[in-house]
Amino acid sequence: MDDWLPEEMAEAGPSYRQNLLHCDPAERFCVVSFVWGPGQRTPVHNHSIWGLVGMLRGEEISTEMRPGAPGQPMQPGQVDRLSPGQVVAVGADTYDIHVVENAYADRTSISIHCYGGNIGAVARSVFDPATGATKRFISGYHNARVPNVWDRSRELASA
Repeated sequence: MDDWLPEEMAEAGPSYRQNLLHCDPAERFCVVSFVWGPGQRTPVHNHSIWGLVGMLRGEEISTEMRPGAPGQPMQPGQVDRLSPGQVVAVGADTYDIHVVENAYADRTSISIHCYGGNIGAVARSVFDPATGATKRFISGYHNARVPNVWDRSRELASA
């Protein structure tokens, strides 16, 4: 059953949403819901820490992106289509740079992620797929209120 997720953590928005469900007080791990509205996708990005992604509702497609020579386009690699109950690992050592999208153009999909840190406060990179150029970013969370008083993602994202 997938009815355990609070409704406000399952609502689609104008872009995909990353909602913090729990963060360990020492920021050793966090659990996050990703809500994908119809046709939504991430930019090409990395994680810099380990993670596990499990599909709760709907389906998502994750395409690994491999850097080309400097200034050259990135090349797609492994493609995973996750269905409910399936899990895939991401991390700095394997499959770290990718683009993720909702597999459906007409309905919401939701995945649950566990990361080895506070992903909303981790400095990461987005990549220009045409050139491989990188830009630093801190994702933060979309929650109106986060469930942990020690979350620093909003503070770091505005720095």
